[in-house]
Amino acid sequence: MEHSILQVVLDTPLATCFDYRWTGEAGAPAPCAGQLVLVPFGRREVIGLVLAVREKTDVPIDKLKDVIAVRTQLAPLSPAWLELCAFAADYYQRPLGEVAIPGLPKNLRIPKTVALDRALKKLARVDNARDATPDQPPLLNAAQQHAANVIADARQFTPILLYGVTGSGKTEVYLQAAAQILARQGDAQVLVLVPEINLTPQLENNVRARFPNLHVATLHSGLAEGERMTHWLAAHLGRARIILGTRLAILASLPHLKLIIVDEEHDPSYKQQEGLRYSARDLAVWRARQLGIPIVLGSATPSLETWHHAQSGRYRRLELRERASKDAVLPKVRLIDMERDKPAEGMTSTLVAALKLRLERGEQSLLFLNRRGYAPVLACDACGWISNCPRCTAFMVLHKPEHRLRCHHCSLEQRIPRHCPTCGNVDLQPLGRGTQRVEEGLQNVFPQARITRIDADSTRRKGSAQAAFDSVHRGEVDILIGTQMVAKGHDFRNLTLVGILNPDTALFSHDYRASERLFAQLMQVSGRAGRAGQKEGGSASEVLIQTRYPQHPLYGAVMAHDYDRFASGLLEERQQAGLPPFLYQALLRAEAKELDTALDFLKLAAECLQHPGIVINDPIPMTMTRVANVDRAQLLVECASRPALQAFLKEWLALLRATKTRAKWTLEVDPVDI
Repeated sequence: MEHSILQVVLDTPLATCFDYRWTGEAGAPAPCAGQLVLVPFGRREVIGLVLAVREKTDVPIDKLKDVIAVRTQLAPLSPAWLELCAFAADYYQRPLGEVAIPGLPKNLRIPKTVALDRALKKLARVDNARDATPDQPPLLNAAQQHAANVIADARQFTPILLYGVTGSGKTEVYLQAAAQILARQGDAQVLVLVPEINLTPQLENNVRARFPNLHVATLHSGLAEGERMTHWLAAHLGRARIILGTRLAILASLPHLKLIIVDEEHDPSYKQQEGLRYSARDLAVWRARQLGIPIVLGSATPSLETWHHAQSGRYRRLELRERASKDAVLPKVRLIDMERDKPAEGMTSTLVAALKLRLERGEQSLLFLNRRGYAPVLACDACGWISNCPRCTAFMVLHKPEHRLRCHHCSLEQRIPRHCPTCGNVDLQPLGRGTQRVEEGLQNVFPQARITRIDADSTRRKGSAQAAFDSVHRGEVDILIGTQMVAKGHDFRNLTLVGILNPDTALFSHDYRASERLFAQLMQVSGRAGRAGQKEGGSASEVLIQTRYPQHPLYGAVMAHDYDRFASGLLEERQQAGLPPFLYQALLRAEAKELDTALDFLKLAAECLQHPGIVINDPIPMTMTRVANVDRAQLLVECASRPALQAFLKEWLALLRATKTRAKWTLEVDPVDI
């Protein structure tokens, strides 16, 4: 009986490969790198990934466990995909198995093969020889055509920033550039990333209408596991020519990838906040470089990192300065001074009058408030009691329609108390406003208006978000109230007014990225207005921002639609302050039942290794110190050199893993929330 030694990685915190013995019939080919195998691990049977096949090992052959089965029905994962996973594991300081195995569909990671076999049969039945007439692509303006040609003509690694104002037709540039590449190369695949699941249906409909004869796959966490498995297999086998997805799609197996598009590249949703804390945008750039293909980073408000690369010449910048639709212009932005125009029901008289005008003309309006629930807190005027969460350093948010108090951090729910738990006062008052309260106020002011709210609470059921957006597109909604879910990517053709409520809180955040994010958010949500141009007798598109600080320079830049000036000024501030993108960071977080336990571990971590050029800041409690009865603290590490920081982290982590502590800890490279 012949045998081979398989080096296998598993989804474990152990940064090592495991050797297994494979014995097969004489003449049977041994498994190869990239194949999945079922192996025993402890008392369980788990799926592993073969990294290499060897004839010898340091472990006596009779001590090795045998491979139980090889997933021969699945084509091996490519060396390029293995290299991508290895880079991600190395850069983000995680074991390779914790990157590669979770990157696969869940149904591929279970011992039974029923789901895999079913998905392969389903895929085999898919008829790609469709005979449908594609939608006729619209004519591009000169700037759009130039951008599409530059992207399509790139035959090597070319990072491109497609900087276009909202409504400038970036999506059409993507589609027409992709069409050229797909027509030129018979097996080419194009990957399009979007930041959020609710943006995929609209884009998918556009892509399927434009390419009805091509196999299109979608990859995101909202899919049922069987559906995700089928789509992943279509991509892995090269059947799917266009792949749409959220951040997890960057780790998909794509053997014929020729173009990567990252839409809304500035969006923080591209950064994974659990497990492997990777940036899908950054991995996309690395993957494009690895494969020698173009990558397009599209945004009306690019991240400062991307803008800096474009200014320094590392990325090529293509600009779309005008809106694509004829006669469509950027909306006029006006500030409403809330000290002069006092709000009632959260809305100033100026905003109410503007809403009334749109209702009379049959046009749609959008009210943006990035705070869900009815009110951020319930309070007692008599004794000062407020609805603190007993498990977190946060308030329990009032959700009036459900008659519940809910913590948005640990998900604890309680019934609304009938009286104050401290003094017995029955007159408890909501403080502040969330989207539910704004909706209630609007219904009182405009009882005949068709009002819809779109936020995480109103769209919990599968398909409910898309149904709500469809009703807006069909003109069945007069006033839309929403959080960041409605702020980007959606093309509301009849929407002429955007009202922005309570944006001021971000002006005073401790997070140095807050102003960058607020500006992007305001520009993105403003861009929902006037995308189809002004109709005869209709209203000019307008954005009204309610603020107590109308003189703030950030609002001045928003009014002028001047991202260039705002970004240049912010970059100069970052450089003077020594902040990213001019230096590199890693964040060590620790959590424990007692805050002192977490802080003691971080103090030990700060002292266990010193390195020239590495700045280790003092450990501090996190802003949200307690979540679900667990205290949290953090330690920030900074360095002007990325390679030097990476070298330090490798040495540092080896020492930390050997440290005994009751605290749980994680390391995040390039943190976005500090």
